[in-house]
Amino acid sequence: MEELSELRACIEGGRYAEALTLIGEMEEMSRDDKFHKIGGFIEILLIHLIKQHAEKRSTRSWEVSIKNALDNIEDVNKRKKAGGYYLTEEELMEAIDNRYRRALRRASLEAFEGALDEDQLASRLDAQSLKHETLNMILAARTLSS
Repeated sequence: MEELSELRACIEGGRYAEALTLIGEMEEMSRDDKFHKIGGFIEILLIHLIKQHAEKRSTRSWEVSIKNALDNIEDVNKRKKAGGYYLTEEELMEAIDNRYRRALRRASLEAFEGALDEDQLASRLDAQSLKHETLNMILAARTLSS
């Protein structure tokens, strides 16, 4: 990575203020990457929960996808060495809010064999309840892995 080479040069050159700035930028890049990855898994989780709620049924495939998404969220979010989690409960809820509409759009292509558009599918759901259920599932997965 270019940033690591630049960091090394700053440290070797005694430019510690520059080095600290680079470290801050690298930490932010890492955090953004975690947020993006977790958001992608949240979207998958939401797609299947939306289909379950709308169709009032489930399939083995949806259950497996939900479990895999929860496992992946836990794996990416858990701080291995320092302990704890990268994203707080509030940040997880923000990610759920950010990904909900996109998940709804994608779920509309699959639920009811694609017969409903995004707005029609949305009218069959309690979005706030579904979002809170999603967060609670993620938090419950934390407890199971501890």
